[in-house]
Formats: sequence, structure tokens, C-alpha cells
Amino acid sequence: MHYVTVEGLTKSFGTKPLFKDISFHIEEGDKIALVALNGTGKSTLLRIILGKEMPDEGKVWIHKDVTVVMLEQQTGFDSNKSIIENIFDQDHPVLNAIKNYELLTEDGLEPDLEQLTTAIAKMDELNAWHFDSKVKQILGKLNIHNLDQAVGSLSGGQQKRVALAKVLIEIGFEHKHVLLIMDEPTNHLDISMIEWLENFLDQEKVTLLLVTHDRYFLDSVCNEIMELDREQLFIYKGDYENYLEKKATREENDKASIDKARNLYRKELEWMRKQPKARTTKSKSRQDAFYDVKEKATQKTQEQQLELNVKMTRLGGKILELKKVYKSYGDLNILKGFDYTFKKGERVGIVGKNGVGKSTFLNMLLGSEQPDSGKINVGETIVFGNYSQSGLEVKEDMRVIEFVKNIAENFPLADGTKVSAAQFLELFLFSAEKQYTFISKLSGGEKRRLHLLSILFRNPNFLVLDEPTNDLDLPTLSILENFLQEFQGCVIIVSHDRYFMDKLVDHLFVFEGDGVIRDFPGNYTQYREWEKEEEKKKSIEPKKTIAETPVNAEPEPKARKLSFKEKRELELLEKEMENLEKEKNEIESALSSGELQFDKMEPMTRRIGEIIQLLDDKGMRWLELSEIEG
Repeated sequence: MHYVTVEGLTKSFGTKPLFKDISFHIEEGDKIALVALNGTGKSTLLRIILGKEMPDEGKVWIHKDVTVVMLEQQTGFDSNKSIIENIFDQDHPVLNAIKNYELLTEDGLEPDLEQLTTAIAKMDELNAWHFDSKVKQILGKLNIHNLDQAVGSLSGGQQKRVALAKVLIEIGFEHKHVLLIMDEPTNHLDISMIEWLENFLDQEKVTLLLVTHDRYFLDSVCNEIMELDREQLFIYKGDYENYLEKKATREENDKASIDKARNLYRKELEWMRKQPKARTTKSKSRQDAFYDVKEKATQKTQEQQLELNVKMTRLGGKILELKKVYKSYGDLNILKGFDYTFKKGERVGIVGKNGVGKSTFLNMLLGSEQPDSGKINVGETIVFGNYSQSGLEVKEDMRVIEFVKNIAENFPLADGTKVSAAQFLELFLFSAEKQYTFISKLSGGEKRRLHLLSILFRNPNFLVLDEPTNDLDLPTLSILENFLQEFQGCVIIVSHDRYFMDKLVDHLFVFEGDGVIRDFPGNYTQYREWEKEEEKKKSIEPKKTIAETPVNAEPEPKARKLSFKEKRELELLEKEMENLEKEKNEIESALSSGELQFDKMEPMTRRIGEIIQLLDDKGMRWLELSEIEG
């Protein structure tokens, strides 16, 4: 089915064109990644498709049966309303029934029995239990609890997760044909959440238009890449590797074509200068062609990026030592007697779930927070470069070039030469025109890029990068990776970008919770493979007999009981699984009868696949609840 047609779309801001005369189609089942440099029109294009912004020229056609749902960078929530009120803000009987039931059965609350009976009867009447189980899965996987809490009391990252949950619930509830538009969905998610989201989007068979900097996520979810580059749109079928290969070929061809045009331009320019003022018809056509050649010849190509052999501040013998460091906040243990001595050129990745103390650990290294006990000794030659999530801080609005020159006029190289502030800005994709733009006029991603550049331009020898990839575009990430690979100092990276981590780190500090930090010798992918192997070993490990239990072993904690809500869920799961098995057997009998018309076979076959997936999901949840019940 044809979902969206975009024809001849043009959009400018002032005199600056974002894109000119671009066209493309979105078909049912497409999963498309939109790639471009920050500030070149990605978000604007998404908003035009959504109908929130108008193009200068061209049109967007969306099939009347298609519902467009978008996850935007700004959540737009009512901060005074609760999480559940913001998620279920549509007035629909099924959503209202689920919202009412969820509020009554919130953990820790003793529901009014009469109200609960009425709520359950309403759920039964509307057959809302299947959708309610999907809602529970989404909220649980995104670590969203306390649904009556006001959204205004949540952090920015928590609000982003609530916004993601709202969108995922909406696409499950909406009509059959949904186009899901997502702008950086993996920001503020930990790695387990990102992996779950990959699987969720794959199972939902959703039609997707996506902006992301996470290349593993892109590879896992998308089958097509559209790139906005120099006001044009280029379409590549296939994965990220194929996109890189095809793009490189295109740029080589463009460069050859522009070089040829420049040679012709020089000859034609000489001819134009010799022409008399009175123009013949024949020379007029040649003059018109000259301007076409001139436009082609004056195009800028994507030149090879500067390679910086940095003249870094010398690292002394002592870099950074942590001795028996303890840190906790109330009951939350962050470090328990942590010992480590950093070596020259070390590259450490830090991973762990949100809330285990990764940012606190960085703050202690930088001296902005103190440990409860123990020592952190910093070498005298250490110059920290701290890229934090707080963002760019500018006392007053100024032009980009002025901001960088206030740090330094030049950047020193190892061979004794220097790179000017303007050249360094060009390295990070700030064109000569963009350098004279006021910082307030930059996009959010451009401000992140300038912030990163300003940290590196100070020439540190120990970089601390806290989520450096958030809101950065893929071209900038490539430049940052190249810079860091050549960097001779120490680097600590906290990031949920698995591709970025795999490419740069030598080993990991894994924050496992309760003050435990594992030093893992490898990158993130290697760690995940090891972790899965460990989980597999535990699952097949035989349970200990009474004789094997140590005499001095502490008694097992008292097993928790199922809540009323979970008991009800277990009963419903049994009924649902029974009904699904019955439907599956009926379809299998119909398919094997040989009497079905061809046009009915395809939807039945598809439904069998859906039933098998549902049985797997519900079976896993049934096992989980049954084990608790004992």
C-alpha cells in the first residue's frame, strides 16, 4: 500500500535553502532512516510530512487511511498532569478503561473493591486485556512506574521515555495503517532498552521514518537510508555499510564531474570576456550554457577532512589514581573500596543502567564531588576536557567564530604548525558562512557540535565524555571518532551508542549496582556476548540440593506473593492462551483442508504467525508469574 508521496518539495529559512525540489515515496512496511548534517533540514522535513510546517513549494500526499504518529524531540506534555493522564490523553472507551484499571491497581494501593469490580467488568466488556498486557510490557521495559506522578517532577530523560511509551502505545492502539516518525528515539535509553526497542519495532511490522545517530539501531531496524546533502535527497537501499560504500562512490563521481566542469568553465570564461557587447542569437545560447557550467563548477565537494596530529599537553608519569574509594547516597552504593590506576593512552568505556552512579563517578574524577572516603590523586600535568550533558554555556549571544576565538586563536599541531580557529571549525563542519551565525540561531544539534568542538579546542590530555553522541549527526560522529582514534591522551566515555563504544574503547567499567564495578577486558559487543553466555550457564545450572547447601548459608529471603493485580493477570493469561491455541488449531485445520480460496490463505497464514508470537510472549509472562506463585 502506498502511504506517502512527496513531490518537488522546497524549503528555505530566509535566503538559505534547506532542500530544493526533493521527491520520494513511502510504502507500507518501509523502514527508512533519514540522515543529514545537523541544521540542514531533517526535523523541518519531518514536520512538513506531519503537517506542522508548510513547504515553500511542492506537496505532500498521505493516504486517507494512514495515521501519522510522531515522537518529537520536545515532549509537549502538560507538566501538571500525571504520567498516565499524559499517556492516555485520548478520549476513547478502551484507553479510558485501561487508565481507570491501572490507577486502581497501582502497586502499593489498596483498591476500593466495588470500583475495582466495575473496572474489571468494563475491561471484560471492551476486550481490553490484551492491549493492557502490551501497555504493561512497554511501561515495564522503559522503566516507567508510579503512574500517578506529575510529569513536571520527572527529569528530561524520564520525560523522553514517557513520550516514547505514549507513541508505542498509540501505534498499537491506532488503526491498521500507521506511519511512525521518530526523531532520535534512543536518546536517554540505556542499552537494554535500546535492544528491546529494536525487537519491538521489528515485531510490530510498523512503517517507519527514523532520525537516529545510533548506527547499530539503524542497521537493526531500517532497510533504506535517505540522505539530505547539499539541498538534495539521495536514496540508498540496504544497510549502513552499503550506504557508506554507495555514498563514497557518488562523491568520487561528483568530484570528477565538478573537476571537468571547472576546466570547461575556465575556457568558457575566457571566451565570454572576449565577446563584444552586441550578442548574436548563437552566442546567446552559448552564454546561457556558460551559467549552467559556472553553477556546476562552483559547487563545493566534500573534501578529505583535516587530519590533526595534536600537540597535546605532555602527560607525566602519574595520571590518575583511585585508592579505596567509597561513595553512596543513602541506601544507594556507588563505589565500595574502588581501586584503579590509569595508564597513558587508556580508553575506558563506562556502562550500566540509569541511576547506578556513572555521572557521580565522573564528577568525583573531575573533583566536582568528593568521595565519602578513600583518595583520588590527579597528576600535576593532567588537563581535563569535560564534555557533560549540561550543554553549551554562553554568557551572551555571539557569533560562532567569536566564541571559539575567545578560547584561543589557534590550535597547536605536533609538527610546530597551527590550525586557525576558522580551520578547526571547518573540520567540524561549520562552513565559512555558518561561522558568522549567532549561536542563538544554531539548531540543537549544531550547539552540541560547537560544545564538543570547544572542549577539544582547549587541547586537553584527559577527556571525560558523558553521552557525547546524543543529538550529534552521523557526519559529526565520524569526525569525532577519527579525532579520538588519533588522540594520544586518556579517554573515558559514558555512552549508550554501541557502535561508538566498540570503535574506541579498550575495556569497560561495568557498573553492576550496589557499588560493584567490573573491569571487563573488551568492547561493548564482546561484553554483551559474554553476559549472554553467563546468563545461559545460569539457566542450565542444576539447582542445589539440601546436602549441597552450606551450613552457614543465610536463610533464603521470604518469597514474595502475587499481588491481586498479578493474580488477575495470571488468570487472564491462561484464558487468553487457551483461546489462542483454539484459534490456531482452527486455522491450521482450514489451511490443511484444501478447500480454502487463495485470497483467504494469505491473511490466515499471517494470523498464524501473529498467534505463535503472542503465545510465546504470554507463555513467558505466565511462567514468570507461576514461579512467583510457587
